[in-house]
Amino acid sequence: MALPLRHELKYFIARPQYEVLSRVLKGALQLDPNAVKNGGSYHIRSLYFDTVFDDALYDKLSGVKDRDKYRIRIYNLSDKEIFMECKTKVGALISKRSVKISRDMAEQLIAADPTGLENTRSGLIRDVYREMRTRLLHPVVIVDYEREAYLHPAEEVRITFDMKLRTGMNSIDLFNPALPTIPVIDGGENIILEVKYNRVLPPYIASLLSFGCPEAVQCASSKYVMCRRYEEKV
Repeated sequence: MALPLRHELKYFIARPQYEVLSRVLKGALQLDPNAVKNGGSYHIRSLYFDTVFDDALYDKLSGVKDRDKYRIRIYNLSDKEIFMECKTKVGALISKRSVKISRDMAEQLIAADPTGLENTRSGLIRDVYREMRTRLLHPVVIVDYEREAYLHPAEEVRITFDMKLRTGMNSIDLFNPALPTIPVIDGGENIILEVKYNRVLPPYIASLLSFGCPEAVQCASSKYVMCRRYEEKV
């Protein structure tokens, strides 16, 4: 079955731009239910995986059009819901597969142990098994940030502000709430705005973004790459 493909636009914006655009979106779009439950925003922690040759990192830096990126993701530092995910880039479009996993399976994946994974019903987990067996897929970096998200049913628009991007600095201790993390973006005030939609961004929403954030600078770098590159420099 073909994966649904979506557009994803990324921008760096300053805090004053965020303050304006956030107010505009609050009045026009629906706040993500996860954000509603947590006072307006929620915490995301992802443990990203890469191969022994760092293919995910170098494919991104080289601009390879078709590529995969694997991660385990949790929310608000809780292990109640744990997801194994694969984000796929196909040309200019993106798709994401996600499967809920147990804490035990998460610990097995963090240990880069493929034993028995080929027998699971999940095609995604079987892909992880293949990557671990053939390319030594293993965890490499923790990426932390806070997210404020807005939704609109037209074209399944999802607009997010990702703030306080931090790296776990060579740790893969995903479930440790006291894990020391370090800010990645200088000054900590730059915010990553992401706009995702199916086929066409509705003109009404495009006008809101243009009004609230007319000088936004589009960027290509991913949070994964930013954290990996930061760790290389330190």
